[in-house]
Amino acid sequence: MTSPDSDPAGWRPFDDPGFLSLVGPVLLREEGEAVSFAFRAEPKHANLIGVVQGGMMMTFADRALGFAAMRAAGGANCVTVQFEMQFVSAGRIGETITMTPQVVQRTASLVFLRGDAVCDGRIVGAATGVWKILRRRPDAGPA
Repeated sequence: MTSPDSDPAGWRPFDDPGFLSLVGPVLLREEGEAVSFAFRAEPKHANLIGVVQGGMMMTFADRALGFAAMRAAGGANCVTVQFEMQFVSAGRIGETITMTPQVVQRTASLVFLRGDAVCDGRIVGAATGVWKILRRRPDAGPA
């Protein structure tokens, strides 16, 4: 995969006014059915030993997979019901980390996904999760 630094025209800012706006910026690239996400590790993403904080990696992966879940659900809102991440290698400050989520299975009410966080050809994290497809918007109030 080409990094956002070497192919900036293919990437655009991923606008998310919630929590992600506090830890971003995150970029998005759509290529047909595939969607990829990226972020450049900045000093604000560092943990106490100077590599990318696991919480940042998990936030990034949860949002990338969640976006893919909503696409797989035809635009319906989805919520994370299970999420797991393995930290395979350290992401370093200054590196660009990317993820291209993969839908493993979609049922009538759930979407199962996986994705690898990749940096310069090496996997730094592997995420899997399950998203619940909502029948109504969460802000619609009680049923």
